Amino acid sequence: TVTLAGAAQMPDAPLRRPKITGISHLAVYSSDAAATEHFYRDVVGAVKKADPENPKGVRYMLSATQFVEVLPLPADAGINRLDHTAWNTEDAQGLRRWLGSKSYKVPDHVERGADGSFWFAVKDPEGNTVEFVQPPANLKPFSAPDAIGHHIIHVGMMVHSRVVEDTFYRDLLGFKPYWYGGMTEGRTDWVSQQSPDSHDWLEYMLTFGNTPVGASSGIPAGMKQHDLGVLDHFSIGEDSVDAAFNKLKDAGRLVGVDAQTHTQMGKDGKGQFNMYDPDNIRVEL
Repeated sequence: TVTLAGAAQMPDAPLRRPKITGISHLAVYSSDAAATEHFYRDVVGAVKKADPENPKGVRYMLSATQFVEVLPLPADAGINRLDHTAWNTEDAQGLRRWLGSKSYKVPDHVERGADGSFWFAVKDPEGNTVEFVQPPANLKPFSAPDAIGHHIIHVGMMVHSRVVEDTFYRDLLGFKPYWYGGMTEGRTDWVSQQSPDSHDWLEYMLTFGNTPVGASSGIPAGMKQHDLGVLDHFSIGEDSVDAAFNKLKDAGRLVGVDAQTHTQMGKDGKGQFNMYDPDNIRVEL
């Protein structure tokens, strides 16, 4: 039996990490808003909406909880077109407090969007911005009938050190090893880490072309914008990549688009088709 006095002196129960329930969005920069709108609305088929998080941005929605956020290109962006990756959570405030309890640097409070969502942002060990978003409590029915797919199954980004990034995504947040491989036997170019409470995953992109990104920080000297866009990408899941490619091609939606001329089989055994937005962010089916 615990007395009231004794109970008052017992330590607080440890905080539980709220669930991380999958990908929310990828936020990218655009140097040409009209060209970017054509790509995401007419080619990808997403629905354009106002951005409740940033009045300067727009959202291209694939579902009620997944989208591409497009922001104006900052003057100092250089060749970078990635602003942040973002993951959905059941409780943004709880996750912020939980990270803080693990001595991870977090903001003083969560933000609230015009749609009733909550979010906060942190930096991962390599300085990439990562957001955690709690969707609005009462989501309205949503339809994107022209979208080539409705589920972003993974996001990828340039990573310099697998070991360094694992301290955050795997050791702290609980992301799980999913797949890794490379263009040649015995070399690791890509590492997939599945989010702890969903099937969605993050892909570490460790090389560009035949060149390792290396252990340094920042964008490697000599890297071209298109090469960086190959690394900083997102993937839309398809029942059949061949069928999705043919649908885009037959409808004329790929005219003028920087895209492959055919589908291919990835090293991980998945069918794949790549196209690029006007600022070279890769969209993978």
